[in-house]
Amino acid sequence: MSPSPSLHLAVALDGTGWHPASWREPVSRPQDLFTAGHWAGLVAEAERGLLDFVTFEDGLGLQSSHLLEPDDRTDQVRGRLDAVLLAARIAPLTRHIGFVPTVVATHTEPFHISKAIATLDYVSTGRAGLRVQITARPNEAAHFGRRTIPRIEAFDSPDAQELVTDLFDEAADYVEAVRRLWDSWEDDAEIRDVTTGRFIDRDKLHYIDFEGSHFSVKGPSITPRPPQGQPVVSALAHQTVPYRLVARQADIGYVTPHDAGQARAIVAEIRAEQETAGRAAEPVHVFGDLVVFLDDDPAEAAARRDRLDTLAGEEYRSDARIFTGTPAQLADLLEELRAAGLTGFRLRPAVHGHDLPAITRGLVPELQRRDAFRRTYEADTLRGLLGLTRPANRYATA
Repeated sequence: MSPSPSLHLAVALDGTGWHPASWREPVSRPQDLFTAGHWAGLVAEAERGLLDFVTFEDGLGLQSSHLLEPDDRTDQVRGRLDAVLLAARIAPLTRHIGFVPTVVATHTEPFHISKAIATLDYVSTGRAGLRVQITARPNEAAHFGRRTIPRIEAFDSPDAQELVTDLFDEAADYVEAVRRLWDSWEDDAEIRDVTTGRFIDRDKLHYIDFEGSHFSVKGPSITPRPPQGQPVVSALAHQTVPYRLVARQADIGYVTPHDAGQARAIVAEIRAEQETAGRAAEPVHVFGDLVVFLDDDPAEAAARRDRLDTLAGEEYRSDARIFTGTPAQLADLLEELRAAGLTGFRLRPAVHGHDLPAITRGLVPELQRRDAFRRTYEADTLRGLLGLTRPANRYATA
């Protein structure tokens, strides 16, 4: 990665915010949740703050308060728009910010996703990525009917560990097939010569002939090579098995350390896994995920969190560290975690309508005052914003 004085910032958008009672805040306007305008406004605010990219959450089943099964709650947001389609709708309304929709690899097909993300890269003029995710929920497998997934009773059991490892290995193969499909057209495969009547050079389209333990893909894609060559691939990781996926196939890993010591250990483990995977020389960003409640007064932020917890009927907990305080205090924490080896951060606004503007209009100016964040967009593609070069096509001959 090219050196940069700026840390990288992204926001993760989900529903009306990451606190389950966020939809009940007046600023959230839940009646607009399933409109394009709602999401376009959020992304416009993120771009106003010069953020690198936004991620959109997605899934193959309704949201649930339980990790691996549905719930019967009616007091929390349920239902989503398709993340890739949503990104494709909004991207042309923007000029600089990247779009990274979530893609669930477990029951979808690499061929479909490769052309969907390639299309997103075209309509965004080179600002697309994806966040690859697995699912171990039996009810989601039942939506497709092609295989069953046994219920996990305890994550530390040998059977559960074998299942999770297999799902992440499948995800790694999935990304590999997607990446090969992106390269299945050489950059100059399209001739478009009206005089000669040649639109395409068929010798520059390639069968990828991918054979894995879970699927085989012949190729080539039906979509020409994306403008970035390879859109940015990312994944959320909490332990060694998903760290291995990040090291093998991702450009960005999102991790959830709760202090600088944990951040340092996680980064070291991912770098070691990169070396094992033969990617030690390749740039891989490690972003820290944090849920944020931001106010000018830390007492106000704490009171707002308490009020939302009361509305939800329980204390909000997260896989990521929950930060409650001021933009300046958050800037202190980000700089501390950056010194531990993280290269960027994906912030999860507790309430989009409140905490996203607090990021763009409070945190970003504070970081700029510290010369820790950009003052203008310095690249036209997401890879460029992240300091990643455009990769050569693996199938092109010199």
